[in-house]
Amino acid sequence: MSEQYFTQHPQSKSNPKTWTYELRNQVLTFTSDTGVFSKNTVDFGSKTLIESFILPEADGAIVDLGCGYGPIGLSIAKAFPDRQIVMGDINERAVELAKINMERNKLTNARVFLSDQFSQLPNETYAAVLTNPPIRVGKKVVHEMFEQAHQHLCSDGELWVVIQKKQGAPSAIKKMESLFRDVEVVCKEKGYFIIRAIK
Repeated sequence: MSEQYFTQHPQSKSNPKTWTYELRNQVLTFTSDTGVFSKNTVDFGSKTLIESFILPEADGAIVDLGCGYGPIGLSIAKAFPDRQIVMGDINERAVELAKINMERNKLTNARVFLSDQFSQLPNETYAAVLTNPPIRVGKKVVHEMFEQAHQHLCSDGELWVVIQKKQGAPSAIKKMESLFRDVEVVCKEKGYFIIRAIK
């Protein structure tokens, strides 16, 4: 089986690629690589999540959980310079790329951590968690991500998830409804659901 993007130590030969991309009316430059999710461009799901996101009223930092090379967290950092953005991923190569991309885009309000879910992230409560979860890792782990997000959000904090209908959006909504007081589908586009849950 080919190597998955949620592998901690990617072995695939590095072949970086750099491009620019407009998100939330801001142009960012990204470098991605083999062994990382969506190597050649910002994937449609992440783009839809980024464009749909509304800053919560709750105070505090925002988490990009499973940040990959950083398109979600870095575009939100650029859009909301007054907020701290905490980014984490289990993939070492992705984390190094996210750090490079953070510096290249001159973003000083973001921090990147090598972390399995929240394990190595700062132990604080957050205003929002955004995630394009690694569906191929399995439903158990994806639902665990929702549980951990709930634990780490402040009161009125929000979890924002992008997930395709065919990859488990209905069961994701059901799981989120068991944890959060208010769950809604903010946007549906090309089979992708943007789900917002409020603690």
